Amino acid sequence: MPDATRIRAVFFDVGEVLIDESTEYGAWADWLGIPRHTFSAIFGAVISQGEDYRQVFERVRPGFDLATERQRRLDAGLGEHFDARDLYPDVRDTLAELRAAGYFVGIAGNQTARAGRLIRELNLPAHLIATSDEWRAEKPSLEFFHKLVSASGFQPAEILYVGDRLDNDIRPAHEAGLHTVFIKRGPWGYTSTESLDADVADWTIISLAELPALLSTKPRSPDRD
Repeated sequence: MPDATRIRAVFFDVGEVLIDESTEYGAWADWLGIPRHTFSAIFGAVISQGEDYRQVFERVRPGFDLATERQRRLDAGLGEHFDARDLYPDVRDTLAELRAAGYFVGIAGNQTARAGRLIRELNLPAHLIATSDEWRAEKPSLEFFHKLVSASGFQPAEILYVGDRLDNDIRPAHEAGLHTVFIKRGPWGYTSTESLDADVADWTIISLAELPALLSTKPRSPDRD
């Protein structure tokens, strides 16, 4: 068990950690012209087999180019969108509680620059919000986590990263020297648990509301506004 008293910063992935992506999955199903439940079934089959999620689109429409289709959706006025209604209900209170306790709170995930703007519009109590597009580094690359460490101003061993994927979040964050929390929710959360390695994930939770109790002992570093 890690020494929680050393942790001074908590970073969160976005999709299925903070944001319930059901709205966006549904939008893609509509764009592709297939029933939403069919898209969900294909999505589950792809990730349960350990394939890249982009294979969902390839199976439905061979030769599919994600970047091109994203632009086509934008041109049609149907670009990626989420708002406060898509936040998981435990998000805002948990982030606020951690920040009030003195933790540096960050949000960083594999997201587009557009998604970064949408996250900032949610007015979450975070010190730092960044996306892979903005950093030009994408998980599971260790470069992403090196940029996260640099942007935070803390040492790797002082940072906790919360994610729903073993491949993209937990394993590379661990390799970069960060502490990790695996949250069991969303498609990856429920299909990955059978291979969960306790030596890689420091903790496993089912709700972000569990985090303050896991970390609670003393106030951490001063709030860095």
